[in-house]
Order: sequence, then structure tokens, then C-alpha cells
Amino acid sequence: MSTERKGDTPAEILVVDDDAILRDLVADWLEGAGYRVQKAESCSRAVGAVTRHTPVALIVTDMFMPGACGAEAIAQLKQAHPGIALIALSGHFASGQGLSAQAAVSAGADRAFAKPVKRADLLRAVAELLGPADQ
Repeated sequence: MSTERKGDTPAEILVVDDDAILRDLVADWLEGAGYRVQKAESCSRAVGAVTRHTPVALIVTDMFMPGACGAEAIAQLKQAHPGIALIALSGHFASGQGLSAQAAVSAGADRAFAKPVKRADLLRAVAELLGPADQ
């Protein structure tokens, strides 16, 4: 699978996290691997980003942020844009509080990782969902 979409427009990965340091770190990992990346600091901004003209092939998102997020946001995004892959991240998955990694997958996430996620694990999941980045 390629990160190219119809019309040879490069598809992008959207990284969503209200923590700027983590958002930038994940974006840096993905850009370093050769993927094109957009960033958003909230689920509402993410929804706006996926409706723009630039095709988003994958969303990597934190699950616990201010505003509408979590399983409901995953389900809404996947219903409105079923072709977009989604990786859910959360520091709460392993805590027993709130949404679990399994619940995120049940809601429509293609993969779910507890924070702190390992760079190699995230890049492997992205490559499985999108294929390798075009270098």
C-alpha cells in the first residue's frame, strides 16, 4: 500500500494531541521516517483537518483531551471517513480508568497503544496500515 492517493496527491498523517511536546515528538518520528504530517491540538481541529482538500490517510490521536474525544470521536471519524486508518494513544489505557485499548479498537481504531509508545512500535503500525513512506 502506498501513501499516495488519487491524483498522485501525497496522503498525510494527522497527529492529534493536546500536549504540544508529545504531538511534536510523534510528528518528528513520522517525518523522520518519510511521512507527510499535519498536526492538531484537539479532536475538533482534527475533524476540520480531515475535511480539507489534503487527503488524510491516517490519524494518530490521543484519546483523552478536552472536548469530545475518546470512543465517540473514533466512531464519528470512522463513520464519516471510513477509509482513514486510526491509531489511538493514551496514558490511561493501562490505568484501568476510562477507555481501554480494546475499547478503542472496538470503537474503530485500527491500533491502540498505551503511552509512552515506543517509536519502533508506532512506526511499525504506521507501515502496516499505510505501507512504507515514499523516501
